[in-house]
Amino acid sequence: MKTILVIGNGMVGYKFCEKLMAKAKSGYYKVIVFGEEPRPAYDRVHLSEYFSDQNAERLSMAPRSWYEENNIELITNERVTDIHRASKTITTISDKEYTYDYLILATGSSAFVPPISGIEKKGVFVYRTIEDLDATMSYVEEIKKNKPNGKAAILGGGLLGLEAGKAIIDMGLKTSVVEFAPRLMPRQLDGDASKVLQRKLEDLGIDILLNKGTQNIEGQDSITGMKFSEEETLPVDMLLVSAGIRPRDELAKTCGLDVGTRGGIVVTNDMKTSDDSIYAIGECALLNHMIYGLVAPGYDMAGVAVDQILGGDALMPTAIDMSTKLKLSGIDVASFGDALNEAKESESIVYENKFQGIYKKINVSKDGKKLLGGILVGDASDYNMLHQIFLNGMAIPENPEDLILGARGGEEASFGSALDLPDSAVVCSCEAVTKGAICCKVNDEGMTTLKEVAAATKATTGCGGCKPMVTDLINESLKAQGVTVKETVCDHFDYSRQELYDIVKLKGIKTFDELISSHGKGKLGCETCKPVAASLFASIYADTGNDHNVIQDSNDKFLANIQRNGTYSVVPRVAGGEITPEQLIVLGQIGKKYDLYTKITGGARIDFFGAELHELPLIWKDLIDAGFESGHAYGKSLRTVKSCVGSTWCRYGMDESVSFAIEIENRYKGLRSPHKIKGGVSGCIRECAEARGKDFGIIAVEGGWNLYIGGNGGATPRHAQLLAEKITNEEVIRYTDRFLMYYIKTAGPLVRTAAWLDKIEGGIEHVKDVVINDSLGLCEQLDNDMAGLVDAYKCEWKEAIENIDEQNNRFAHFVNSNESDETIEFVSLRDQKMPKLWA
Repeated sequence: MKTILVIGNGMVGYKFCEKLMAKAKSGYYKVIVFGEEPRPAYDRVHLSEYFSDQNAERLSMAPRSWYEENNIELITNERVTDIHRASKTITTISDKEYTYDYLILATGSSAFVPPISGIEKKGVFVYRTIEDLDATMSYVEEIKKNKPNGKAAILGGGLLGLEAGKAIIDMGLKTSVVEFAPRLMPRQLDGDASKVLQRKLEDLGIDILLNKGTQNIEGQDSITGMKFSEEETLPVDMLLVSAGIRPRDELAKTCGLDVGTRGGIVVTNDMKTSDDSIYAIGECALLNHMIYGLVAPGYDMAGVAVDQILGGDALMPTAIDMSTKLKLSGIDVASFGDALNEAKESESIVYENKFQGIYKKINVSKDGKKLLGGILVGDASDYNMLHQIFLNGMAIPENPEDLILGARGGEEASFGSALDLPDSAVVCSCEAVTKGAICCKVNDEGMTTLKEVAAATKATTGCGGCKPMVTDLINESLKAQGVTVKETVCDHFDYSRQELYDIVKLKGIKTFDELISSHGKGKLGCETCKPVAASLFASIYADTGNDHNVIQDSNDKFLANIQRNGTYSVVPRVAGGEITPEQLIVLGQIGKKYDLYTKITGGARIDFFGAELHELPLIWKDLIDAGFESGHAYGKSLRTVKSCVGSTWCRYGMDESVSFAIEIENRYKGLRSPHKIKGGVSGCIRECAEARGKDFGIIAVEGGWNLYIGGNGGATPRHAQLLAEKITNEEVIRYTDRFLMYYIKTAGPLVRTAAWLDKIEGGIEHVKDVVINDSLGLCEQLDNDMAGLVDAYKCEWKEAIENIDEQNNRFAHFVNSNESDETIEFVSLRDQKMPKLWA
């Protein structure tokens, strides 16, 4: 039997033991683990959560019983003091000696404490262990008792420092983050992303001080301030140091192993040190001249060491992925690949929304064919898919900006389902779990929940960043089997959109804060649930895009579609496509006045492109003065009701399609729904209005109208299905009212009517029973709900320009200036203009 000694019982030391137990034959190895701390391994990645509940057990990687069950001897509260390589023994602080065949150094790292004068004073803490956090919380309570207006500072603007800052401010102390670098999280974020993050943190009440070199800690025995220069001192009652890490390599140094000039135990790609019997893994290891401070590479190192000891030939890759997605103080932050374009091999595409605190940047190869890296702040919902595209070298859209803007305005994803990934795609990098392994658990072994799949594969048990994609894979695999899956809105609500609809309506909830406090989790919500809530308030109470504007997505917030260069498009309503010569002239004058690219859309309207944010209210005022109103081209709402000229002019026309289309469009204008809605009215079966390619289509036939529902164009074209035939104008409106209200009530977020009709049990026959035969007894309610929304309509453009707050103008490019954005560039295109292409 071979003896393996593991020095260090952190996350990586534990993972080595777990991987060894999974692969080694029973009885072949005796394993002894030494940990300096008083408890078994725990999850340092989520250490900040200890501030909120002080539940150390919840952070535990495994209880002591796990070690006993696997015949591992766990020795805690015991520091190893010496390694004797010649005799293959180690000595502990209590003078006990142990012999090894293989020695695993998993000593991790310690908090780096800068050599600042006075740093040893009372009230200065580090941020590394549960005991550190206990001491910090105890001191905070002491300050609050003696000084109601106490102040704290965090030294370090990296991830842990910012998490600590949020924790301290939540405990009731005014908090400042002090960073030596010119930006926050300098290893993950560029300057612009850091500014967006800084604004969001300042909104939480955290002061951010950049470019600050601390020269001295003021005070006699206890800290009273931080001195930056002769003229500048920050008064504080407590300091929490989170200024980076230093590898714990002291044992390696004393026993003569090779170490790096700046620290770290030198290892090769097989994780061996300069002594073939000794391995180093995790943050103490210097691999490829780098210390890797993420858990995923540490777990990979543990796996390689296990394989090597068992006689395998596994090696660490030369290039190690340092991508990471984090929930920082309730704010999404993510980076992947060459996020900072340090290799200078890519062109950057950037989208920034200062009002919502969102920054997205992707770095694309110079030929426009590969995604090389990116940064996401404020909204990292697409991180997992972008990361997979990067890792697997997958094809990207012809217009790469679609990856962060969506299909011109964020209406649809620019990439497919998670099931489109190759089976070899590593979804959980912490545990090296592939898409194929996850789908196999569902398809072949019958697992149906995230909990089951996580227990079987360990996916999501590391940093947790892969949880949304793993959930998607499970749900999509189940759906492919025909299994019904309850889809909750997001992690903040254990309800589907339909259930939230009923909750909001039945309980009369009017604000997002009220909704999340009474039926959700947390306080802030996310970029998924907030727009859903805004849509519900609009669908139930006819609230416009101006109401709840802080929780709208970017298009609804600004009542316009954002385009690829940061400008916006403006589309006035032209009901049924009918427009007078006078109105045409006015539109031409407005397009000329504001130098807008002008195009007739596929929905028979006129679209103005190239409007800058500050110009939107000016353009709307001119349009409103001329009798126009919002066409809602930006909204999850009715867009258009297209028509042919019908019997008014056409010799084939069976009925007056234009008048009916205008009546229908004016009835449903402003109607908010789970996704956009388009309609069409054709005067005969020749179908010039393409009504059967719309969410609802009306076609004149002998004896009345045929009403179709559930069609759409787009990425998956679908013909609409017949709901009723040879019906009157009044019946068309009645059944369309009920269909739309039933769809609004029951569809999921961003689900088109075609997809909804496919998914709803019973399909078209069920919908016929509900809206025509009143099988559920809902028709009276559906009729009344639609009547209320129709009566409550307001033009939100008009509402917006009448209520612009000059002190808080959401239509200004810059929060502190009325200037336009001088970085926007155009080039000529057929006597008009277009955005200048990226290089």
